[in-house]
Amino acid sequence: MDEAAIPRLQRGVKLREDTVRGRWIVLAPERMFVPDEIALEILRLVDGARSVGAIADDLAARFAAPRADILADVTEMLADLAAKGVVTA
Repeated sequence: MDEAAIPRLQRGVKLREDTVRGRWIVLAPERMFVPDEIALEILRLVDGARSVGAIADDLAARFAAPRADILADVTEMLADLAAKGVVTA
């Protein structure tokens, strides 16, 4: 997934807060997983409107981290989630 790609959750995949257990979960047909804190920050920005580059810009500004490092992490994570059928671009 390159910097210009606009990721979105696959059809039927939802990011939801589990208020009973105090955590966020990703629900997909016949599966569920709990994203770690970094993955959650990225998934919250996957809205089908922002590009991968815009997501990296947002996170780099909020966490005062080098944009190149953030972009590499975001790209790798989204590519992994795309391979698992969670996101698409």
